[in-house]
Amino acid sequence: MTAYLGMLRTGFVAAAAALVISASPAPAAGEGNPSAQRIVSIGGTVTEILYALGAQDRIVAVDSTSTYPSDAMSKPDIGYMRALSAEGILAQEPDLILAEEGSGPPPVIEILKASRIAMATVPTPPDGAAIGRKIRDVGAAVGRAAEADALAVKTEADLKALAEDVATIPEPRKRVLFVLSLANGRVMAGGADTEAAAIIEMAGGINAASGISGYKPLSDEAVIAAKPDVILAMRRGNHELKPEDVFVLPSLQTSPAAQNKALVSLDGLLLLGFGPRTPEAARELSRRLYPDGDN
Repeated sequence: MTAYLGMLRTGFVAAAAALVISASPAPAAGEGNPSAQRIVSIGGTVTEILYALGAQDRIVAVDSTSTYPSDAMSKPDIGYMRALSAEGILAQEPDLILAEEGSGPPPVIEILKASRIAMATVPTPPDGAAIGRKIRDVGAAVGRAAEADALAVKTEADLKALAEDVATIPEPRKRVLFVLSLANGRVMAGGADTEAAAIIEMAGGINAASGISGYKPLSDEAVIAAKPDVILAMRRGNHELKPEDVFVLPSLQTSPAAQNKALVSLDGLLLLGFGPRTPEAARELSRRLYPDGDN
């Protein structure tokens, strides 16, 4: 589910492109270790939540998608969450491995599960309604249930307030095309059942690539038919798409987005992480989509 491209220190583009999302959250695997003092955190959103719960001093290592807060990047790096090494993780001598759903590869996860070290997997569906549970799952796994519940309640209230504000946005809504990457002139877009689609909807936009599912390349004909009003992209550290990179593509040159040079870039983990900062991310996106509005 997760922040989140030659990005977020190493591979968030591949993370998003490889996502296979379940329609409903599965139960968390494992019961965690509430008294754990040596936590290996796998997944940028899991790490972000641990920091928000005040458990950062118990983290001994993180994966390369853990880029927020910036202090997380000072922790030992065990590598990209979908290309983990069991040896590298076990070398940290953890008493809890806390991983976002989709971490891997599967053989490594099987080794870790067989290692007698407590391990909990946190479901990461691309659904704002599931963020509260994600926070509570992390809190339960590390013995911070009360703090997690307070954070979840606040996040859920912020999401509710956002939805009420977004409901007042007048028609027509902006058509937004999320561009994960550009390679050889092809647009890799975010279709249905993705974090990109969910955050666009939460911000009051319409996903212009709703005809596909997951993150997939679009044909030129499909890009033209999408008629996006705005292009949405992730900022990857100091790297981000520029209008001259995007609107030079023949398939986008006649789009409403090209006419207005309408390109919005937001930090990848903030935009797609689906954690405590998601209300902030969706509200910022909404402001960028509708700069003349009040939301």
